[in-house]
Amino acid sequence: MSPEQARKLSLAEQNEWFRRATSRRNLLRGGIAAGAVAAGSAIIGGTADAATATSSSPLLFTPTSPSAGVTVVPFGQHIAYGADPTSQIAVGWQVRNPVTNPYLRIADSRFGWGEKIQAEVRALATPKGDTSPIDSVPLVNPATIEQYYLHATVSRLQPGKTYYYTLGHDGYENHPLVGSFTTAPTGRQPFRFTAFGDEGISYDAVATTNQVKALSPAFHLHAGDVSYAEDTGHGLITDSYDPRVWDSWFTETANAAGSIPWQVATGNHEMEAWYTPDGYGGHHARWDIPGGTSAPVYYSFTYGNVGVISLDANDVSYEIPANLGYSGGAQTAWLAKTLAALRANPEIDFIVAYFHHCAYSTCTSHASEGGARQYWAPLFDQYSVDLVINGHNHIYERNNPLIGGKQTVSAPSGSTVTPATQGTTYIVAGGAGDSLYAFNVADSYEGSVDNVASISSYVNETGETKVTETVTYSQVRYTGYCLLVVDSTPAGHGGTSTLLVRGLNEDGTEIDRLTLARKVK
Repeated sequence: MSPEQARKLSLAEQNEWFRRATSRRNLLRGGIAAGAVAAGSAIIGGTADAATATSSSPLLFTPTSPSAGVTVVPFGQHIAYGADPTSQIAVGWQVRNPVTNPYLRIADSRFGWGEKIQAEVRALATPKGDTSPIDSVPLVNPATIEQYYLHATVSRLQPGKTYYYTLGHDGYENHPLVGSFTTAPTGRQPFRFTAFGDEGISYDAVATTNQVKALSPAFHLHAGDVSYAEDTGHGLITDSYDPRVWDSWFTETANAAGSIPWQVATGNHEMEAWYTPDGYGGHHARWDIPGGTSAPVYYSFTYGNVGVISLDANDVSYEIPANLGYSGGAQTAWLAKTLAALRANPEIDFIVAYFHHCAYSTCTSHASEGGARQYWAPLFDQYSVDLVINGHNHIYERNNPLIGGKQTVSAPSGSTVTPATQGTTYIVAGGAGDSLYAFNVADSYEGSVDNVASISSYVNETGETKVTETVTYSQVRYTGYCLLVVDSTPAGHGGTSTLLVRGLNEDGTEIDRLTLARKVK
Protein backbone atom coordinates (compact mmCIF):
# COMPACT_ATOMS: atom_id res chain seq x y z
CA MET A 1 0.00 0.00 0.00
CA SER A 2 1.31 3.44 -0.89
CA PRO A 3 1.03 6.48 1.42
CA GLU A 4 -1.43 8.01 -1.05
CA GLN A 5 -3.66 4.93 -0.83
CA ALA A 6 -3.39 4.87 2.98
CA ARG A 7 -4.53 8.49 3.24
CA LYS A 8 -7.85 7.53 1.66
CA LEU A 9 -8.57 4.97 4.38
CA SER A 10 -9.62 5.32 8.00
CA LEU A 11 -7.44 3.80 10.70
CA ALA A 12 -9.89 0.88 10.98
CA GLU A 13 -9.70 0.23 7.23
CA GLN A 14 -5.91 0.32 7.33
CA ASN A 15 -5.89 -2.16 10.20
CA GLU A 16 -8.13 -4.52 8.22
CA TRP A 17 -5.80 -4.27 5.20
CA PHE A 18 -2.80 -4.96 7.46
CA ARG A 19 -4.44 -8.04 9.02
CA ARG A 20 -5.22 -9.49 5.61
CA ALA A 21 -1.77 -8.68 4.24
CA THR A 22 0.11 -10.24 7.16
CA SER A 23 -2.12 -13.31 7.00
CA ARG A 24 -1.34 -13.76 3.32
CA ARG A 25 2.40 -13.38 3.89
CA ASN A 26 2.25 -15.78 6.83
CA LEU A 27 4.56 -13.50 8.80
CA LEU A 28 3.09 -14.46 12.14
CA ARG A 29 4.18 -18.06 12.50
CA GLY A 30 5.85 -20.12 15.18
CA GLY A 31 3.03 -19.80 17.72
CA ILE A 32 2.14 -16.14 17.11
CA ALA A 33 -1.34 -15.52 15.72
CA ALA A 34 -2.56 -12.24 14.27
CA GLY A 35 -5.08 -10.58 16.57
CA ALA A 36 -4.78 -13.41 19.07
CA VAL A 37 -6.50 -12.90 22.43
CA ALA A 38 -7.88 -10.15 24.57
CA ALA A 39 -5.41 -8.34 26.81
CA GLY A 40 -4.67 -10.29 29.97
CA SER A 41 -5.64 -13.70 28.57
CA ALA A 42 -2.13 -14.55 27.42
CA ILE A 43 -0.15 -15.48 30.53
CA ILE A 44 3.59 -15.88 30.13
CA GLY A 45 4.34 -19.59 30.01
CA GLY A 46 0.68 -20.52 29.41
CA THR A 47 -1.29 -21.18 26.24
CA ALA A 48 -3.34 -18.83 24.12
CA ASP A 49 -6.72 -19.80 22.70
CA ALA A 50 -6.96 -18.47 19.15
CA ALA A 51 -10.70 -19.14 19.22
CA THR A 52 -11.10 -16.13 21.50
CA ALA A 53 -9.69 -13.77 18.88
CA THR A 54 -11.56 -10.58 18.09
CA SER A 55 -10.93 -7.98 15.42
CA SER A 56 -10.44 -5.36 18.12
CA SER A 57 -7.68 -7.20 19.99
CA PRO A 58 -4.04 -6.15 19.93
CA LEU A 59 -1.47 -8.57 18.59
CA LEU A 60 -0.99 -10.73 21.66
CA PHE A 61 0.79 -14.03 21.81
CA THR A 62 2.06 -16.85 23.99
CA PRO A 63 5.86 -17.33 24.07
CA THR A 64 7.13 -20.86 23.65
CA SER A 65 8.93 -20.87 27.01
CA PRO A 66 10.03 -18.40 29.67
CA SER A 67 13.63 -17.33 30.02
CA ALA A 68 15.70 -17.93 33.12
CA GLY A 69 14.17 -15.33 35.42
CA VAL A 70 17.43 -14.27 37.03
CA THR A 71 18.66 -12.88 33.72
CA VAL A 72 15.55 -10.73 33.14
CA VAL A 73 15.32 -7.44 35.06
CA PRO A 74 12.10 -5.37 35.32
CA PHE A 75 12.39 -1.88 33.82
CA GLY A 76 10.31 1.07 32.72
CA GLN A 77 8.07 1.19 35.79
CA HIS A 78 5.22 3.71 35.67
CA ILE A 79 2.13 4.27 37.76
CA ALA A 80 -1.35 5.67 37.18
CA TYR A 81 -4.48 6.24 39.20
CA GLY A 82 -7.31 3.76 39.19
CA ALA A 83 -10.93 4.87 39.07
CA ASP A 84 -10.61 6.28 42.60
CA PRO A 85 -7.25 8.04 43.19
CA THR A 86 -7.77 7.92 46.97
CA SER A 87 -7.69 4.11 47.06
CA GLN A 88 -6.50 2.65 43.73
CA ILE A 89 -3.13 2.67 41.96
CA ALA A 90 -2.03 0.73 38.89
CA VAL A 91 1.64 -0.15 38.41
CA GLY A 92 3.04 -1.03 34.99
CA TRP A 93 6.50 -2.23 33.95
CA GLN A 94 8.31 -4.23 31.27
CA VAL A 95 10.51 -7.28 30.98
CA ARG A 96 12.62 -7.94 27.91
CA ASN A 97 11.89 -11.68 27.75
CA PRO A 98 9.11 -14.00 28.96
CA VAL A 99 9.09 -14.75 32.69
CA THR A 100 7.02 -16.91 34.99
CA ASN A 101 4.68 -15.56 37.68
CA PRO A 102 5.47 -11.82 37.53
CA TYR A 103 4.25 -9.95 40.58
CA LEU A 104 4.08 -6.72 42.57
CA ARG A 105 4.56 -6.42 46.33
CA ILE A 106 3.78 -3.32 48.37
CA ALA A 107 4.44 -2.13 51.90
CA ASP A 108 3.58 0.92 53.99
CA SER A 109 7.21 1.17 55.07
CA ARG A 110 10.54 0.25 53.47
CA PHE A 111 10.33 -3.16 55.12
CA GLY A 112 7.74 -5.87 55.60
CA TRP A 113 6.57 -6.54 52.04
CA GLY A 114 3.03 -7.81 51.64
CA GLU A 115 1.86 -10.79 49.67
CA LYS A 116 2.58 -11.11 45.97
CA ILE A 117 0.00 -9.50 43.69
CA GLN A 118 -0.08 -11.40 40.41
CA ALA A 119 0.61 -9.22 37.36
CA GLU A 120 -1.42 -9.20 34.17
CA VAL A 121 0.60 -9.77 31.00
CA ARG A 122 -0.09 -7.77 27.84
CA ALA A 123 2.41 -8.94 25.25
CA LEU A 124 2.67 -7.20 21.88
CA ALA A 125 4.13 -8.74 18.73
CA THR A 126 4.91 -6.52 15.77
CA PRO A 127 6.04 -8.07 12.46
CA LYS A 128 9.59 -6.86 11.88
CA GLY A 129 8.99 -6.53 8.16
CA ASP A 130 6.37 -3.85 8.80
CA THR A 131 8.59 -1.61 10.95
CA SER A 132 11.29 0.95 10.19
CA PRO A 133 14.18 1.44 12.64
CA ILE A 134 14.12 4.97 14.02
CA ASP A 135 17.02 5.05 16.49
CA SER A 136 19.33 2.23 15.40
CA VAL A 137 19.46 -1.04 13.47
CA PRO A 138 19.90 -3.99 15.87
CA LEU A 139 22.47 -6.68 15.18
CA VAL A 140 19.83 -9.33 15.83
CA ASN A 141 16.75 -9.03 13.61
CA PRO A 142 14.00 -11.46 14.65
CA ALA A 143 10.91 -11.96 12.50
CA THR A 144 8.84 -10.15 15.14
CA ILE A 145 9.51 -7.54 17.79
CA GLU A 146 8.14 -8.91 21.04
CA GLN A 147 7.35 -6.66 24.02
CA TYR A 148 6.13 -7.75 27.43
CA TYR A 149 4.09 -5.24 29.42
CA LEU A 150 3.14 -6.22 32.96
CA HIS A 151 0.42 -4.58 35.07
CA ALA A 152 -0.90 -4.89 38.60
CA THR A 153 -3.70 -2.85 40.16
CA VAL A 154 -3.89 -2.32 43.91
CA SER A 155 -7.18 -1.42 45.58
CA ARG A 156 -8.44 -0.71 49.10
CA LEU A 157 -5.52 1.57 49.87
CA GLN A 158 -5.76 4.31 52.47
CA PRO A 159 -6.22 7.92 51.27
CA GLY A 160 -3.24 10.26 51.45
CA LYS A 161 -0.78 7.53 52.35
CA THR A 162 2.63 6.69 50.88
CA TYR A 163 3.33 3.09 49.91
CA TYR A 164 6.47 1.39 48.63
CA TYR A 165 6.66 -1.33 46.02
CA THR A 166 8.96 -3.88 44.48
CA LEU A 167 8.67 -6.03 41.36
CA GLY A 168 9.66 -9.60 40.70
CA HIS A 169 9.07 -12.97 39.04
CA ASP A 170 10.27 -16.54 39.45
CA GLY A 171 14.06 -16.44 39.59
CA TYR A 172 14.14 -12.71 40.39
CA GLU A 173 12.95 -12.33 43.97
CA ASN A 174 13.77 -10.57 47.22
CA HIS A 175 15.08 -7.55 45.37
CA PRO A 176 15.14 -4.07 46.89
CA LEU A 177 12.70 -1.18 46.68
CA VAL A 178 11.78 -0.12 43.15
CA GLY A 179 9.51 2.83 43.80
CA SER A 180 6.82 4.46 45.87
CA PHE A 181 3.49 6.21 45.39
CA THR A 182 1.07 8.30 47.41
CA THR A 183 -2.70 8.02 47.13
CA ALA A 184 -4.88 11.11 46.87
CA PRO A 185 -6.06 12.53 50.18
CA THR A 186 -9.68 13.17 51.05
CA GLY A 187 -11.00 16.64 51.74
CA ARG A 188 -9.92 20.04 50.51
CA GLN A 189 -6.16 20.05 50.80
CA PRO A 190 -3.58 21.97 48.73
CA PHE A 191 -1.72 20.01 46.07
CA ARG A 192 0.36 20.43 42.91
CA PHE A 193 0.28 18.86 39.47
CA THR A 194 2.43 19.26 36.36
CA ALA A 195 1.74 18.94 32.64
CA PHE A 196 3.37 18.89 29.22
CA GLY A 197 3.09 17.22 25.81
CA ASP A 198 5.25 16.10 22.88
CA GLU A 199 8.13 14.51 24.75
CA GLY A 200 10.01 11.91 22.74
CA ILE A 201 13.53 10.80 23.58
CA SER A 202 16.21 13.49 23.86
CA TYR A 203 18.38 15.20 26.44
CA ASP A 204 15.78 17.99 26.52
CA ALA A 205 13.14 15.39 27.36
CA VAL A 206 15.39 14.17 30.16
CA ALA A 207 15.60 17.76 31.46
CA THR A 208 11.84 18.36 31.52
CA THR A 209 11.22 14.91 33.01
CA ASN A 210 13.71 15.65 35.78
CA GLN A 211 11.92 18.95 36.37
CA VAL A 212 8.71 17.01 36.95
CA LYS A 213 10.49 14.77 39.44
CA ALA A 214 12.03 17.75 41.26
CA LEU A 215 8.70 19.57 41.54
CA SER A 216 7.15 16.58 43.40
CA PRO A 217 3.64 16.90 41.96
CA ALA A 218 0.76 14.73 43.09
CA PHE A 219 0.34 13.68 39.46
CA HIS A 220 1.51 14.56 35.96
CA LEU A 221 -0.64 15.13 32.86
CA HIS A 222 0.86 14.14 29.52
CA ALA A 223 -1.00 15.81 26.63
CA GLY A 224 0.00 13.22 24.01
CA ASP A 225 2.74 12.43 21.49
CA VAL A 226 4.62 10.42 24.06
CA SER A 227 7.51 8.43 22.58
CA TYR A 228 7.36 9.08 18.81
CA ALA A 229 7.73 5.38 18.07
CA GLU A 230 5.33 6.18 15.24
CA ASP A 231 7.47 8.73 13.48
CA THR A 232 5.27 10.77 11.14
CA GLY A 233 2.01 11.15 13.08
CA HIS A 234 -0.37 10.81 10.15
CA GLY A 235 -2.04 7.63 11.38
CA LEU A 236 -1.00 5.72 8.25
CA ILE A 237 0.00 2.07 8.03
CA THR A 238 2.79 3.20 5.68
CA ASP A 239 4.37 5.49 8.29
CA SER A 240 7.76 4.77 9.84
CA TYR A 241 7.26 2.82 13.05
CA ASP A 242 9.62 1.21 15.55
CA PRO A 243 7.94 -0.13 18.70
CA ARG A 244 11.34 -0.49 20.43
CA VAL A 245 11.35 3.29 20.87
CA TRP A 246 8.78 2.73 23.60
CA ASP A 247 11.38 0.71 25.52
CA SER A 248 13.71 3.72 25.45
CA TRP A 249 10.96 6.12 26.49
CA PHE A 250 9.83 4.04 29.47
CA THR A 251 13.45 3.78 30.59
CA GLU A 252 13.94 7.55 30.19
CA THR A 253 10.94 8.40 32.38
CA ALA A 254 10.96 5.60 34.97
CA ASN A 255 12.69 7.69 37.62
CA ALA A 256 9.75 10.12 37.60
CA ALA A 257 6.84 8.03 36.31
CA GLY A 258 7.68 5.22 38.73
CA SER A 259 6.57 7.34 41.69
CA ILE A 260 4.34 10.05 40.15
CA PRO A 261 1.10 8.97 38.44
CA TRP A 262 1.43 9.83 34.73
CA GLN A 263 -2.02 10.32 33.26
CA VAL A 264 -1.55 10.10 29.50
CA ALA A 265 -3.75 11.46 26.70
CA THR A 266 -3.49 10.14 23.14
CA GLY A 267 -1.75 12.22 20.49
CA ASN A 268 -1.63 11.70 16.74
CA HIS A 269 1.63 9.74 17.18
CA GLU A 270 -0.25 7.24 19.37
CA MET A 271 -2.39 6.05 16.43
CA GLU A 272 -0.78 2.68 15.60
CA ALA A 273 -2.78 0.81 12.96
CA TRP A 274 -0.67 -2.34 13.38
CA TYR A 275 -2.68 -3.57 16.37
CA THR A 276 -6.39 -2.70 16.40
CA PRO A 277 -8.96 -0.95 14.20
CA ASP A 278 -8.97 2.17 16.38
CA GLY A 279 -5.16 2.23 16.53
CA TYR A 280 -5.06 2.02 20.33
CA GLY A 281 -4.24 -1.65 20.94
CA GLY A 282 -0.65 -0.70 21.75
CA HIS A 283 -1.81 2.14 23.98
CA HIS A 284 -3.98 -0.24 26.00
CA ALA A 285 -1.14 -2.74 26.27
CA ARG A 286 1.26 -0.14 27.67
CA TRP A 287 -0.98 1.96 29.92
CA ASP A 288 -3.54 1.50 32.65
CA ILE A 289 -6.71 3.42 31.86
CA PRO A 290 -9.66 3.59 34.29
CA GLY A 291 -12.10 0.96 33.09
CA GLY A 292 -9.50 -1.51 31.78
CA THR A 293 -8.23 -2.55 28.37
CA SER A 294 -11.68 -2.44 26.75
CA ALA A 295 -12.45 1.08 28.00
CA PRO A 296 -12.18 4.22 25.84
CA VAL A 297 -8.87 6.06 25.91
CA TYR A 298 -10.67 9.18 27.19
CA TYR A 299 -11.40 9.32 30.91
CA SER A 300 -11.72 11.56 33.96
CA PHE A 301 -10.72 11.60 37.60
CA THR A 302 -10.97 13.94 40.57
CA TYR A 303 -8.25 14.99 42.94
CA GLY A 304 -9.30 17.18 45.87
CA ASN A 305 -11.19 20.18 44.54
CA VAL A 306 -10.19 19.68 40.89
CA GLY A 307 -11.91 17.59 38.24
CA VAL A 308 -9.59 16.43 35.44
CA ILE A 309 -10.71 15.29 31.98
CA SER A 310 -8.44 13.56 29.45
CA LEU A 311 -9.74 13.60 25.85
CA ASP A 312 -8.75 11.94 22.57
CA ALA A 313 -8.53 14.77 20.03
CA ASN A 314 -7.88 12.35 17.15
CA ASP A 315 -11.65 11.79 17.23
CA VAL A 316 -12.32 15.42 16.21
CA SER A 317 -9.22 16.26 14.17
CA TYR A 318 -9.77 17.76 10.73
CA GLU A 319 -6.03 18.24 10.28
CA ILE A 320 -5.14 14.53 10.69
CA PRO A 321 -8.39 12.68 9.95
CA ALA A 322 -7.27 9.04 10.24
CA ASN A 323 -9.50 8.55 13.31
CA LEU A 324 -11.96 11.40 12.68
CA GLY A 325 -15.35 10.46 14.11
CA TYR A 326 -14.27 6.97 15.19
CA SER A 327 -16.30 7.16 18.46
CA GLY A 328 -19.48 8.01 16.57
CA GLY A 329 -20.08 11.01 18.82
CA ALA A 330 -19.82 8.94 22.01
CA GLN A 331 -16.82 10.88 23.33
CA THR A 332 -18.45 14.29 22.96
CA ALA A 333 -21.66 13.00 24.59
CA TRP A 334 -19.57 11.57 27.44
CA LEU A 335 -17.75 14.90 27.77
CA ALA A 336 -21.03 16.83 28.12
CA LYS A 337 -22.28 14.40 30.77
CA THR A 338 -18.99 14.43 32.67
CA LEU A 339 -18.72 18.24 32.64
CA ALA A 340 -22.29 18.58 33.91
CA ALA A 341 -21.59 16.17 36.79
CA LEU A 342 -18.36 17.91 37.77
CA ARG A 343 -19.87 21.39 37.70
CA ALA A 344 -22.82 20.19 39.78
CA ASN A 345 -20.49 18.74 42.43
CA PRO A 346 -20.11 21.28 45.27
CA GLU A 347 -16.72 19.81 46.20
CA ILE A 348 -15.25 20.58 42.76
CA ASP A 349 -14.04 24.15 42.30
CA PHE A 350 -12.00 23.83 39.12
CA ILE A 351 -12.28 21.77 35.94
CA VAL A 352 -9.13 21.08 33.90
CA ALA A 353 -9.30 19.42 30.48
CA TYR A 354 -6.27 18.25 28.53
CA PHE A 355 -5.88 16.78 25.07
CA HIS A 356 -3.39 16.88 22.24
CA HIS A 357 -4.51 19.06 19.32
CA CYS A 358 -4.75 22.78 20.06
CA ALA A 359 -8.13 24.47 20.14
CA TYR A 360 -6.45 27.87 19.97
CA SER A 361 -2.83 28.43 18.93
CA THR A 362 -0.82 30.65 16.60
CA CYS A 363 2.17 28.33 16.15
CA THR A 364 3.07 28.05 12.47
CA SER A 365 3.28 24.23 12.38
CA HIS A 366 -0.23 23.12 13.40
CA ALA A 367 -2.00 26.30 14.56
CA SER A 368 -5.60 25.59 15.71
CA GLU A 369 -7.84 22.53 15.36
CA GLY A 370 -11.31 23.42 14.07
CA GLY A 371 -12.78 20.12 15.25
CA ALA A 372 -11.88 20.87 18.87
CA ARG A 373 -13.44 24.32 18.49
CA GLN A 374 -16.58 22.95 16.87
CA TYR A 375 -17.33 20.03 19.20
CA TRP A 376 -15.70 20.82 22.52
CA ALA A 377 -15.16 24.57 22.98
CA PRO A 378 -18.93 25.25 23.28
CA LEU A 379 -19.10 22.68 26.08
CA PHE A 380 -16.13 24.31 27.80
CA ASP A 381 -18.05 27.60 27.65
CA GLN A 382 -21.32 26.04 28.82
CA TYR A 383 -19.79 24.39 31.88
CA SER A 384 -17.22 27.11 32.60
CA VAL A 385 -14.10 24.98 32.23
CA ASP A 386 -11.25 26.80 33.93
CA LEU A 387 -8.15 25.53 32.14
CA VAL A 388 -7.49 23.63 28.90
CA ILE A 389 -4.00 22.18 28.34
CA ASN A 390 -2.83 21.11 24.87
CA GLY A 391 0.31 19.86 23.13
CA HIS A 392 0.79 19.23 19.38
CA ASN A 393 2.58 22.55 18.80
CA HIS A 394 6.11 22.27 20.21
CA ILE A 395 6.20 25.62 21.98
CA TYR A 396 4.63 27.38 24.96
CA GLU A 397 1.64 29.64 24.37
CA ARG A 398 -1.00 31.02 26.73
CA ASN A 399 -4.07 32.76 25.46
CA ASN A 400 -6.15 35.39 27.20
CA PRO A 401 -9.42 33.92 28.57
CA LEU A 402 -12.00 33.16 25.90
CA ILE A 403 -15.76 32.81 25.70
CA GLY A 404 -17.19 31.85 22.33
CA GLY A 405 -13.70 32.13 20.87
CA LYS A 406 -13.50 35.79 21.81
CA GLN A 407 -11.07 37.33 24.26
CA THR A 408 -12.82 38.75 27.32
CA VAL A 409 -9.91 40.47 29.04
CA SER A 410 -6.16 40.97 28.62
CA ALA A 411 -4.23 38.87 31.13
CA PRO A 412 -0.48 39.54 31.05
CA SER A 413 1.81 37.39 33.17
CA GLY A 414 1.02 37.89 36.86
CA SER A 415 -2.70 38.48 36.30
CA THR A 416 -5.65 36.94 38.10
CA VAL A 417 -8.53 35.60 35.99
CA THR A 418 -12.03 34.68 37.20
CA PRO A 419 -13.17 31.91 34.84
CA ALA A 420 -16.78 32.07 36.07
CA THR A 421 -17.17 35.45 34.37
CA GLN A 422 -14.13 35.78 32.09
CA GLY A 423 -13.98 32.35 30.47
CA THR A 424 -11.54 29.55 29.77
CA THR A 425 -7.76 29.87 29.64
CA TYR A 426 -6.10 27.75 26.92
CA ILE A 427 -2.41 26.86 27.27
CA VAL A 428 -0.18 24.98 24.84
CA ALA A 429 2.74 23.27 26.62
CA GLY A 430 4.07 21.08 23.82
CA GLY A 431 7.76 21.68 24.43
CA ALA A 432 8.55 18.59 26.51
CA GLY A 433 11.51 17.41 24.44
CA ASP A 434 10.85 16.82 20.75
CA SER A 435 12.13 19.27 18.12
CA LEU A 436 10.82 22.81 18.55
CA TYR A 437 8.44 24.74 16.28
CA ALA A 438 8.07 28.50 15.77
CA PHE A 439 5.79 31.55 15.74
CA ASN A 440 5.67 34.10 12.94
CA VAL A 441 5.90 36.93 15.48
CA ALA A 442 8.21 37.68 18.38
CA ASP A 443 8.13 35.70 21.61
CA SER A 444 6.59 37.45 24.61
CA TYR A 445 7.13 36.02 28.08
CA GLU A 446 8.41 37.02 31.53
CA GLY A 447 11.67 38.89 31.08
CA SER A 448 11.11 39.41 27.35
CA VAL A 449 7.77 41.09 26.73
CA ASP A 450 6.95 42.05 23.15
CA ASN A 451 3.29 42.97 22.78
CA VAL A 452 1.83 42.17 19.37
CA ALA A 453 -1.55 43.63 18.43
CA SER A 454 -2.57 40.82 16.07
CA ILE A 455 -1.18 37.65 14.54
CA SER A 456 -1.96 36.07 11.18
CA SER A 457 -2.72 32.38 11.74
CA TYR A 458 -5.06 29.62 10.54
CA VAL A 459 -7.56 26.98 11.64
CA ASN A 460 -7.58 23.39 10.38
CA GLU A 461 -11.05 22.68 9.00
CA THR A 462 -12.86 19.91 7.11
CA GLY A 463 -11.16 18.34 4.15
CA GLU A 464 -7.71 19.04 5.62
CA THR A 465 -8.08 22.69 4.65
CA LYS A 466 -6.48 25.68 6.38
CA VAL A 467 -8.68 28.72 6.93
CA THR A 468 -6.77 31.90 7.69
CA GLU A 469 -7.67 34.09 10.67
CA THR A 470 -6.36 37.12 12.49
CA VAL A 471 -5.71 36.39 16.17
CA THR A 472 -5.65 38.89 19.03
CA TYR A 473 -5.96 36.49 21.96
CA SER A 474 -2.31 35.24 22.13
CA GLN A 475 -0.76 36.66 25.30
CA VAL A 476 2.39 34.66 26.14
CA ARG A 477 4.64 32.93 23.58
CA TYR A 478 7.90 31.11 24.25
CA THR A 479 9.96 29.19 21.70
CA GLY A 480 11.69 26.67 23.94
CA TYR A 481 11.33 23.52 26.01
CA CYS A 482 8.81 23.89 28.80
CA LEU A 483 6.31 22.44 31.23
CA LEU A 484 3.39 23.61 33.36
CA VAL A 485 3.19 23.49 37.14
CA VAL A 486 -0.16 24.14 38.79
CA ASP A 487 -0.74 24.67 42.53
CA SER A 488 -4.26 24.27 43.88
CA THR A 489 -5.15 26.11 47.09
CA PRO A 490 -8.71 25.32 48.16
CA ALA A 491 -10.72 27.68 50.33
CA GLY A 492 -13.57 27.06 52.71
CA HIS A 493 -17.19 28.14 52.34
CA GLY A 494 -17.39 31.77 51.22
CA GLY A 495 -13.69 31.96 50.45
CA THR A 496 -11.81 32.02 47.14
CA SER A 497 -10.03 28.95 45.83
CA THR A 498 -7.10 29.46 43.46
CA LEU A 499 -5.07 27.64 40.85
CA LEU A 500 -1.63 29.18 40.43
CA VAL A 501 -0.51 28.26 36.90
CA ARG A 502 3.15 28.73 35.98
CA GLY A 503 5.09 28.02 32.83
CA LEU A 504 8.72 26.95 33.34
CA ASN A 505 11.48 26.42 30.82
CA GLU A 506 13.64 23.28 30.92
CA ASP A 507 16.03 24.93 33.39
CA GLY A 508 13.16 25.68 35.78
CA THR A 509 13.07 29.44 35.08
CA GLU A 510 9.57 30.91 35.23
CA ILE A 511 8.33 32.24 31.88
CA ASP A 512 4.67 32.80 32.76
CA ARG A 513 2.37 33.09 35.77
CA LEU A 514 -1.42 33.26 36.03
CA THR A 515 -3.86 32.83 38.91
CA LEU A 516 -7.32 31.35 38.33
CA ALA A 517 -9.76 32.24 41.11
CA ARG A 518 -13.20 30.89 42.03
CA LYS A 519 -15.52 31.86 44.84
CA VAL A 520 -16.56 28.85 46.94
CA LYS A 521 -20.31 28.62 47.47
